Amino acid sequence: MHSETNKLLMNRNKKLVETIVKGLQEKKGHDIVTVDMSNLSGAICNYMVICQGNNPNQVTSLSDSVWEFANRDLNEKPLSVVGTQNAQWVGMDYGTVLVHIFMPEARAYYRLESLWEDAPTTQIPDIY
Repeated sequence: MHSETNKLLMNRNKKLVETIVKGLQEKKGHDIVTVDMSNLSGAICNYMVICQGNNPNQVTSLSDSVWEFANRDLNEKPLSVVGTQNAQWVGMDYGTVLVHIFMPEARAYYRLESLWEDAPTTQIPDIY
């Protein structure tokens, strides 16, 4: 039973990550990276999705699109959303999946995708 629950959770997480990526692509988010942290002990989440927008309006639009896609397609809502006031960085917490949408300067400063070297990363090609 325990392994069946793990399979369901892994499947849910992968579907959520795919849906989040679609939401980001819908609003032309670029340099999208997924970080699979599911096999790291003590990790704060199973996946991170990192993306950037060109300006605060696009960062806000990207977070709105993620919210809309996850809610519409999977009936998922974030536990919390932070950073929408100045939109230099917006963080969205879906429990097992964290979404980080940055302005280029903030992304270069924090370099989140390089913090967990043991975690496999996937670069999602820009679609525009």
